[in-house]
Amino acid sequence: MNLRELVNALNDFASPALAESWDNVGLLVEPSPPHTVNTLFLTNDLTEEVMEEAVQKKADLVLSYHPPIFAPLKRVTWKTWKERLVVRALENRIGIYSPHTAYDAIPHGVNNWLTKGLGGACTSVPLHPSTAPSSPAEGTHRVEFCADAEHLDAVLSKIKAIQEISCLTTLAARVEGEEQTRVSLNCSQKALLEVVALLSQNSLLYKTEILLLQKPLLPHTGMGRLCTLSEPLSLADVIERIKSHLQLPHVRVAVGAGRTLESPVKKAALCAGSGGSVLKGTEADLYLTGEMSHHDVLDAVANGTSVILCEHSNTERGFLAELRDSLTVHLQNKVNIIVSEKDRDPLQVA
Repeated sequence: MNLRELVNALNDFASPALAESWDNVGLLVEPSPPHTVNTLFLTNDLTEEVMEEAVQKKADLVLSYHPPIFAPLKRVTWKTWKERLVVRALENRIGIYSPHTAYDAIPHGVNNWLTKGLGGACTSVPLHPSTAPSSPAEGTHRVEFCADAEHLDAVLSKIKAIQEISCLTTLAARVEGEEQTRVSLNCSQKALLEVVALLSQNSLLYKTEILLLQKPLLPHTGMGRLCTLSEPLSLADVIERIKSHLQLPHVRVAVGAGRTLESPVKKAALCAGSGGSVLKGTEADLYLTGEMSHHDVLDAVANGTSVILCEHSNTERGFLAELRDSLTVHLQNKVNIIVSEKDRDPLQVA
């Protein structure tokens, strides 16, 4: 499969537009074209050990959930490990693609997979819903105003001269018994200032309505999840289910004030990776994430919310097997997809 075709298919599976603004997603390293991808290699973190595995398995494209290039590189040498990743990728004609928070947001992504660790039937909604990449119509605002015959032609002529105006329409209207024309237009934030100034000069502003064109929310899409269990579970039971789902011998637990291991969990807020900022302020019996700051844990506990921490990448890595199956279908079996055997969390219990 051609690299560009594959990248387009991956972008269709999870639009990079869903990623957080601070993130660095998409195709990060591209070998010189033409580049055919026969083997797609999945990993959570692209370390040097994992890159060596990708080379040995003759990968043509590495999909690394975490972007190995995040802070800008000023040079590409053999000095630092991230620079060496780029060197080895290009020397071996291996592309690097990273989806990161785009996979957090999608309905069939990392956070949805993490909810399965709660076990049993539960309903979930995003904690921070995603909006569509663009408004349903051109522009950011809609402006509507009425003008009489005396002002109409002059005002319309000046409006048409303003840049970033679209969907300009007129409609006959009767206002306070007088025949007038209702004008409607879409415009950008910048053009809005010019339109308002023009209407003010022509004494039309008092009849004007300005509407913000909201981007619609995307169903089941966004950061984090708030899960409501159909039947409450004890905190102790939830801990065991999470350990089983993530295949971990240990997790870290902070029991909420006034709670015990036998206290019921009905609502659980979760976020794969580092979830402090996503979970903060959410009313729930439990926070489930990879890592949180010490003070965010203290705040949660003081509010009676228990916390389960599993280490950052442990809440993400298990998704790769599910991703392999989903991409196999999405890519119509056109590419061989393998999951890294060397990828692992850097932390362990000693």
